[in-house]
Amino acid sequence: MLCFGKSFENLQVTSSSSLTSSDTPSQRVQFILGNEEDAEHVSHELFTELDEICVKDGKDAEWKETARWLKFEEDVEDGGERWSKPYVATLSLHSLFELRSCIINGSVLLDMRADCIEEIADMVLDHQEASNELDDSVRVRVREALLKRHHHQNEKKKNLIPIVRSITEGARKQSEPHLIGEFDGGCHTSMSYIKVDLHFMKKIPEGAEASNVLVGELDFLERPIVAFVRLSPAVLLTGLTEVPIPTRFLFILLGPDGKAQQYHEIGRSMATIMTDEIFHDVAYKAKDRSDLLAGIDEFLDQVTVLPPGEWDPSIRIEPPKKVPSQVHSCSQLKIFRKAPFYWSDFKDGLSLQCVASFLFLYCACMSPVITFGGLLGEATEGRISLFGASMTGVAYSLFAGQPLTILGSTGPVLVFEKILFKFCKDYDLSYLSLRTCIGLWTALLCLLLVATDASSLVCYITRFTEEAFAALICLIFIYEALEKLFHLGELYPYNAYSDLDKLTLAYCKCAEPDNPSNETLEIWNERNITASAVPWANLTVKECISLHGHFAGTACGHHGPYTPDVLFWSAILFFSTFFMSAFLKQFKTSRYFPTKVRSMISDFAVFLTIVFMVLIDFAIGVPSQKLKVPSKFQPTRDDRGWFINPIGRNPWWTALAASIPALLCTILIFMDQQITAVIINRKEHKLLKGCGYHLDLLMVGVMLAVCSIMGLPWFVAATVLSISHVNSLKLESESSAPGEQPRFLGIREQRLTGLVIFLLMGLSVFMTRVLKLIPMPVLYGVFLYMGASSLKGIQFFDRLKLFGMPAKHQPDFIYLRHVPLRKVHLFTVTQLTCLVLLWVIKTSPAAIVFPMMVLALVFIRKVLDLCFSKRELSYLDDLIRFDYSSKSPRSQVSTHIQI
Repeated sequence: MLCFGKSFENLQVTSSSSLTSSDTPSQRVQFILGNEEDAEHVSHELFTELDEICVKDGKDAEWKETARWLKFEEDVEDGGERWSKPYVATLSLHSLFELRSCIINGSVLLDMRADCIEEIADMVLDHQEASNELDDSVRVRVREALLKRHHHQNEKKKNLIPIVRSITEGARKQSEPHLIGEFDGGCHTSMSYIKVDLHFMKKIPEGAEASNVLVGELDFLERPIVAFVRLSPAVLLTGLTEVPIPTRFLFILLGPDGKAQQYHEIGRSMATIMTDEIFHDVAYKAKDRSDLLAGIDEFLDQVTVLPPGEWDPSIRIEPPKKVPSQVHSCSQLKIFRKAPFYWSDFKDGLSLQCVASFLFLYCACMSPVITFGGLLGEATEGRISLFGASMTGVAYSLFAGQPLTILGSTGPVLVFEKILFKFCKDYDLSYLSLRTCIGLWTALLCLLLVATDASSLVCYITRFTEEAFAALICLIFIYEALEKLFHLGELYPYNAYSDLDKLTLAYCKCAEPDNPSNETLEIWNERNITASAVPWANLTVKECISLHGHFAGTACGHHGPYTPDVLFWSAILFFSTFFMSAFLKQFKTSRYFPTKVRSMISDFAVFLTIVFMVLIDFAIGVPSQKLKVPSKFQPTRDDRGWFINPIGRNPWWTALAASIPALLCTILIFMDQQITAVIINRKEHKLLKGCGYHLDLLMVGVMLAVCSIMGLPWFVAATVLSISHVNSLKLESESSAPGEQPRFLGIREQRLTGLVIFLLMGLSVFMTRVLKLIPMPVLYGVFLYMGASSLKGIQFFDRLKLFGMPAKHQPDFIYLRHVPLRKVHLFTVTQLTCLVLLWVIKTSPAAIVFPMMVLALVFIRKVLDLCFSKRELSYLDDLIRFDYSSKSPRSQVSTHIQI
């Protein structure tokens, strides 16, 4: 251990502040950080570099860079040819105490003005002479050592760009360094060239400053020379740091021969503590030596010590994947509060990420709109037009309070439409007229909900309700994607028990039915067809089906010839789309290609997958089922116009009676819209422009009335599409320290993606030639991907996995620390029961009461207040809020450095 004649235990350094000796290090640091900032003590991000030197037997030596810190430590490997992977610094407790002793007994020079390394060296040596610790002969040799050339690791690289020093200085105006070339006073002013690693420069935040740690052994010294220097202002010292940024701090430790490893560990401790977020701020604001010691003591208070023999210190700890971050709340915003962001909603959409988002979601939205449109057409005999999707989406994207929400047709709405159509058919009522009345009543009730501030009731929609609903919608997407794949087995059947040896004898031909049904006979009579005159054996599959012929032969299924190649090729497209989309989406974390290329591939993951699958399908040539897009704008039936009469041929009282089913429809739309909005506006999404529950519901109500009058489908917030939209617009930090995972910054909040998606949807009639090349199994695979990816982050599924995990293998979830496991399981079982009930009701003939069951989730959640304490529910049923009211300045973002 370095010995300065004073022991750590007996030394008491008193502060010049009003703090007493009984104050804890945390309290002293709080006092230091609570002082008002001035321009010269504003904290900057720090880059720390450790240089070492060894002068022996009068041989020439130079400073060599051995390690660097931006957030995590990187070492020059023993071979000296490469940097190590970034890792969490592990320090010895001994070296930390020695560092504290160095600060106590060494020179502490704060807010010194210097223009070059020569002036800094003179100031340090003058202070050492004043303490009678240095004679003239030794001073000269120490000064020579301090001014020796610095050799940096990046100088060995060949792909570096030489940059004139004056240019690099001008690029860092934010730090306001003093330029070396502008001063005389003994400083060298040559305009030398430096080499800069541009790739590493991108990792350094704008306005960052340097902290240089210089340690080494000089054989002519008898006792150590220690100095901590803070410059004011920061100054660019050419050649001292590997990157051209101004230096703010220097720590110098030069000692006698034979203790190089000891000096190295003290230097590592100093560099590591400078990267600590609390000591970093203390170093900028410290007024004297005692403030620095308080920062070190506070750091030591947070240290966790691992006993020797229990852990190998040579193991390098990987940087953590996630670090805590502060989240902020989102309140309901009215129109005048959203207005200031309106123009930026369009400017912020001018990004390549938004292009990837709308290309992906355009393909994802087209299929369900066409699918639901087809189902509505079948259920209503073609009485519904598909033009409404584009019109409603464009209007919502332009004027809604939360344009990140994507509108679409939903299963419950389809069920409602089917029941209503069947009712009208049974009682000989005009379906479109009665539907128009119900739609107008629903729109009126939505407007009343907006006027009465009913959207404030979303505060009762907690994690319990939103996760049950979101899980249901995700499972519906997954189930329907798989169901559509199995349905292809009916359209393209295969022979499960065929004899491969008799394939040459297989055939399938159309034949005259032996016992034609009455329906078949009526069709023949209407078309004046004589069965005996029809060349049945020469008919195509479609002609045979249209004439109600019979398929006969060993290669025939129930609906026609076996076509196994189409079915199995569809299955290949389906699963390949799912796995390729998931793989490319995770490509951002791959080790291959530069960061920008990986990010671009990740952003365009689904679109690239669709394009690739379309090309493969086209090249293989198997006739898989393709997307069908309308080729022109027109009403779906010739017997209806663009606008619907609310009364029509129905009795007048139906307009009043329509208010009863409209009430049920309003509950359905309100819950569907607001639950999706709550999910989108989650605090962890870090939305900056606020929400707009009232404005969103207002736009849905207005467009509901317009679509009802025009006989168009009703559209409401689509949960899975909206979640996929948000996930595709996540923002991450571009500048991150080596080893540090990019930080999630929030969502790119804008209106352009939704606007372009629905504009393209309306223009799809002009892109029929291209869109008809997209195989439906590919879109089904996209459905499966969206449903599965939307399940990520749902706490409910994390808790479900706990049932099959032994306690020692369970993840370190925050709620497992504070809530008994049996209570966690009880909460999960309750939520699972509600999910199963919702599924059963949705798929049963009682599906009309589905919205009432969704509403019942809110009341079931209130009943849980009787079974769980408020503290338990705060962890299980709400976003975990970080508590920043802790007395420690580190608060909830406290980091325990492992020693």
